[in-house]
Order: sequence, then C-alpha cells, then structure tokens
Amino acid sequence: MRTLVDIPEEHLAILNQLSQSQKVSRAELVRRAVASYVQPHESEAPLFGFGLWKDFPEDGLAYQERIRAEWE
Repeated sequence: MRTLVDIPEEHLAILNQLSQSQKVSRAELVRRAVASYVQPHESEAPLFGFGLWKDFPEDGLAYQERIRAEWE
C-alpha cells in the first residue's frame, strides 16, 4: 500500500546514501525501518482488547444477537 510521509531533508540525505551503499531502493529502506519498529509490538496487538468486557453484565453472544436484531 502506498502512503505519503513527510521526512526531513537530513534524513532523506542519509537514506539516499544508505540506498546507494546497500544497493536497495529508498522505499525498501523505509519498509525495513517500519518493519523493525513494528515487529517488537506485533505480539501486543492481539492482547490489547483481552479482558476488555470482563465486567460487562451481558453475555457477549447475547449482546451481539441483540444488536444485530436492531438491523432487521
């Protein structure tokens, strides 16, 4: 997926040097940087909502069915 990102000129200069020395595109370097940042946090994402509804007074399935019944 493409996205627009503002990167300071001094960082672009470094990325350009790295891309030439490593013989990869600047876009590839950015993808690698994002992957290295996201990777340690990937295991946190599924646990973010764990236990979120533990104190909810209604059973989850009953709640889902009640809400969906409003659509009919």
